Amino acid sequence: MRIWQLIGKVFVLAMAATAIAQGEVKMAVFGHTKDGVAVPIYTLKTAEIEVRVTAYGARLVSVKSADKNGKMADVITGYDTLEGYLADTPHFGSVVGRFGNRIAFGKFSIDGKQYQVPINNGANALHGGPEGFDRKIWQAAEVEHGVEFTLVSPDGDMGFPGTLTAKAKYTVSGHTLRIDYSASTDKATVVNLTNHSYFNLHGDDQGNILDHVVQIDADKYTPTDAGLIPTGAIDPVAGTPMDFRKPTAVGARIDENFEALKLGGGYDHNWVLNGEAGKLHLAAIVTEPVSGRKLTVETTEPGVQFYAGNFLDGTITGRHGVKYQKRSGLCLETQHFPDAPNHANFPSTLLKPGITRHSTTTFSFTVQK
Repeated sequence: MRIWQLIGKVFVLAMAATAIAQGEVKMAVFGHTKDGVAVPIYTLKTAEIEVRVTAYGARLVSVKSADKNGKMADVITGYDTLEGYLADTPHFGSVVGRFGNRIAFGKFSIDGKQYQVPINNGANALHGGPEGFDRKIWQAAEVEHGVEFTLVSPDGDMGFPGTLTAKAKYTVSGHTLRIDYSASTDKATVVNLTNHSYFNLHGDDQGNILDHVVQIDADKYTPTDAGLIPTGAIDPVAGTPMDFRKPTAVGARIDENFEALKLGGGYDHNWVLNGEAGKLHLAAIVTEPVSGRKLTVETTEPGVQFYAGNFLDGTITGRHGVKYQKRSGLCLETQHFPDAPNHANFPSTLLKPGITRHSTTTFSFTVQK
C-alpha cells in the first residue's frame, strides 16, 4: 500500500512540475480606476519566467527572467501600482491601437472616403490617438497557460470606422512569452496592433541599454521625414548605422551624423523584416553582456519598430522609485509599417468585414552561452 501511495505522490509532484513548466496562471485585483472599477492582474509563471499582465491596456506589467547566475530581475520598465499606468504616457507594456505607430496628419482614406484621427504627436496621430487601446479596460478570460483580453472598439472610436473586436492572448511555455493578436470588423477599417514594452536586460532599474547588443533580421528599413512619418521609400541598411544584420551594440552608432538618426534622436524606425509575413520568423535578438540575458523575438509581422527610448527624460518614476532616463529601455514593436494606409507600396493594414486578421509574436528569454 505504501508503495502505491509513494507512486501517487511522485505522480502528483510530476504533474505539478509539468504544469509549472507549461504555465501556471493566478489572478488578483491590481487596483481600481477613479470610477471604482476593479482591474485584474494575472501572473503567468513557468520554471523559467514570471509574467504579469493586466486588463488595463492589455499590457505587460512585469517580465522576470534569470541572468547567467540564476538571479531573477524584471526586464521591462513599469510601475508598482495601477495608478502609475493610469497616468502613463510612454505606453509602457500596452497593446497600442487601433493603429499602432504613426499616421501622417491623422488622415487616411478608404474607398474614397477620408477619415480623421485625433492628432497627438506633433502634426500626426500616434498609437490610435489620445484615448487609444492602451487607455481601455479589456475583458479578460483565463485560457490554458495564460489569459486572453478582448476589446470591442465602437464605430467612430478615435475617428476610426467600423466596430472592431480586438483580442490579445498572452501565454507562457518554458522560457517563452507568446502574444496572439486577432481583429475583426463590421466595416472596412485599418488596424495595426502591437505591444509597446520597453526592455532592459540588465534589470529595469539598472541604467541604460546602450551596451545591449542588437541583431535585426532585415536588409531594408523605411526612412522618415522630420515627423517620423515614412517617406514611402524602402532603403537598404547596408553601409549605414541602420545595419543590424550582424550583432551590434545599441550605443556604437546611435549618435552618428546620419539623417535618420538625427531626425529620430536615435533609433526610432521601422525595419523591413526578411522573413515571410504570415509565418513565424526571426525579428531580432538582443543580448546584454554583463547579465548574459538574451531576448529572441519572432513574429508573423512584416516589420519591427526598434525604438531606443530616446524620449524618456527622467520625469517618469517607475517601480523601485527609479526615474527612467533617456535610453533606459528599448522597444521591439512587431508591426505593419507606420503610415501604411497612405502608402500603396507598403503591406496593407486594411481590414474588411468577414475577415479575421491574426498575428503572433514571441519573446524568448534565455541566457547567452
